Amino acid sequence: MKLRFDPATMTAGSALIGGAPLKVMKLSEAGLRLVDEWRGGAEVVSGTALAARLVAAGMAHPEYGPGGLGPEDVTAVIPVRDHGDRLENLLPLLENLAATLVVDDGSLVPVPGAGHRHDHARGPAAARNTGWRKVDTELVAFLDADIRPEPGWLDALLPHFEDPNVAAVAPRVRSAPGTSALARYERARSSLDLGGTPAQVRPGARVSYLPTATIVVRVAALREIGGFDEDLRFGEDVDLVWRLVAQGRSVRYEPAAQVVHAPRANWRSWLRQRFDYGTSAAPLARRHGREALAPLRVSRWTALAWLAAVAGRPCAGLAIAVGTAALLPRKLAPLGVPARDALVLALRGHLGAGRFFADALTRPWGPVAIPLLAMTKRGRLVLALALARHLTEWARTRPPLGPGWWVLARAADDAAYGLGVWRGCLRERTAAPLIPDLSDWPGRRASA
Repeated sequence: MKLRFDPATMTAGSALIGGAPLKVMKLSEAGLRLVDEWRGGAEVVSGTALAARLVAAGMAHPEYGPGGLGPEDVTAVIPVRDHGDRLENLLPLLENLAATLVVDDGSLVPVPGAGHRHDHARGPAAARNTGWRKVDTELVAFLDADIRPEPGWLDALLPHFEDPNVAAVAPRVRSAPGTSALARYERARSSLDLGGTPAQVRPGARVSYLPTATIVVRVAALREIGGFDEDLRFGEDVDLVWRLVAQGRSVRYEPAAQVVHAPRANWRSWLRQRFDYGTSAAPLARRHGREALAPLRVSRWTALAWLAAVAGRPCAGLAIAVGTAALLPRKLAPLGVPARDALVLALRGHLGAGRFFADALTRPWGPVAIPLLAMTKRGRLVLALALARHLTEWARTRPPLGPGWWVLARAADDAAYGLGVWRGCLRERTAAPLIPDLSDWPGRRASA
């Protein structure tokens, strides 16, 4: 095994800083030498305990050679309802697997060749449960009917299962190219596309969930937790991943493997999808705690600094930010972090939190925050600055969509999801997904 260090992981004196939530890990001289060797491409031979801690923290990601598992150890389970015609493009791509099981979830017209059929629609969670319980291979690959795996898609996923603690691994899910404005937006910013950097998956991390549009899971791990929660119509994939993590299992995101999915046919169905995703926040918060669904995660001092700025007291906000940043070097000195690095880290944290506030204002808090802010001149300025981040994103990434369409689509994306969050909160009678997490920063410390 080799290690690929996360782009956000930095060395500061005798410490490593990175992961999500952010961690500071003090290293011995021997540990620093090993990190330098691994950064240079050396195999992990000694220091395996340190390597495991770096991977678990999200500071580094494992790269394996060919493993002992192959396609013959995988059974595909495909839930489908009323779209059996999509299977003709998918099934030929799965012929090298041990078996493929199609579960017809109560289609109006029975799907030809389905291995099992529900008498009525019971939802994707129930369909997947029906499928994996019939599997006799070590691994099961869940795929949606509109997925098209790229050649060799399993080659980068299966080696992760050489680690017996890994319960699930998912590839990058790209949206299929298209010429419409929606297809171009989805290609650049699909909610299923979690980016090009590998990740350790857990609540609150940079990659906090995995979509079951495509995911490979150990059947034994599914048995341990009882599979998918069939009471969840949306968010059942998030719930599954978080329950695996709560069991002490490792869940990985591996973008070196890629599959392609079809985008929504029109803007109306796309908005409905975003709304439906938002409704899952409240039931997930009931199951996993409000911290897992917090719309904003910053320190109390960072929150106070930004609130002062928004309230028209920018000098007070700056004073709070600079004053609290000056305290961090003393706090991190015992962990080997030089004062200058600690100060820069703190100031960057305060500044970067502005984007998190903007996301919360226009997304989960949006249905209430936007009308209230629009009533005052200062509020409208805050909204304009929050929306300006979409223009900044467009300028940085240059998606295949004009800036006007991009900002409109991003704002609509946020609004639909936010309305869904509030609908779910009203249905579940909880405000948990709307409450920020104002925990101390850095989140954790360790030494090695």
